[in-house]
Amino acid sequence: MSEKKCAFKTSVGGQALMEGIMMKGPGKVAVAIRKPDGTIDLTQELVVKHAWNKIPLVRGVCNMVDSLISGYRYLTRSAEVSMGDDYADEESKFDKWVQEKLGDKAMTVVTTLAAFAGVGIAILLFTVLPTTLVGLLGKLITLTGFVKSLLEGLLKIVIFLTYMALISKMKEIHRVFCYHGAEHKTISCYESGEELTVENIRRHSRFHPRCGTSFLFLAVFISILVCSILPWNSVLTRVGLKLLALPVIVGISYEIIRFAGRHDNLVTKIISAPGLWLQRLTTQEPEDDMIEIAIAAVTPVLPENREDGRW
Repeated sequence: MSEKKCAFKTSVGGQALMEGIMMKGPGKVAVAIRKPDGTIDLTQELVVKHAWNKIPLVRGVCNMVDSLISGYRYLTRSAEVSMGDDYADEESKFDKWVQEKLGDKAMTVVTTLAAFAGVGIAILLFTVLPTTLVGLLGKLITLTGFVKSLLEGLLKIVIFLTYMALISKMKEIHRVFCYHGAEHKTISCYESGEELTVENIRRHSRFHPRCGTSFLFLAVFISILVCSILPWNSVLTRVGLKLLALPVIVGISYEIIRFAGRHDNLVTKIISAPGLWLQRLTTQEPEDDMIEIAIAAVTPVLPENREDGRW
């Protein structure tokens, strides 16, 4: 075993997939997926550098959109590889129609549509629904603007936690959450300076402050604070103003979670605490073969493994 190094923070992050994991480093993205025959399918691609990554607040919104589109593409890829021949049998008529009509552009169209559909559902659940319910309640009893905003915020949190709890009970999602745990454990092991082995990774926590789950919860909390100053003239007006404020909420949340992921002090621990608690729902203890997938995915993207020394 190699000599243990000092602990440090890294920008390496990932995404749990169906029977696989995507890992993104400073210069490469690697996707490792377990095939039906037990072998590992590993693909790599270079990270595309964007000018927006240097602009605070703006980079949060742009990275969220980019992550939604690329994330769905990786999920589709993992389903295709992990299911093998069964995947073609389960393709929907819509998927086949798009592939037939658009050819090579089909995947781009489908992933873009899916990403926007996901955003639309999130807006309905966490923006339109809470505001509508509180607006209806306000017509039955007299409520101040502060009380309305408080109830709206509580509804957002209840809806969010209920949604996460329900999907965590699904068998397929449970396995994805196990891979999520493997992803976190592997990154934590790397950041501790230990050799990436199944035994070493197994000892580490499945909770990590730099996580999409923590970002989502933080975004919900920031939205409560931002939206508390918006007027309640009408439900439609408030929903419209909340949509306009969404880029600001995402931008602020991204900068805070980025800061918390790179520092370790009392303030960042307080910021990370709710998200780490929520990861009890979105991460599960992985099996050894899942950790092997995480190792396969993270190894090519580590800065010390770059081939040209630059990235």
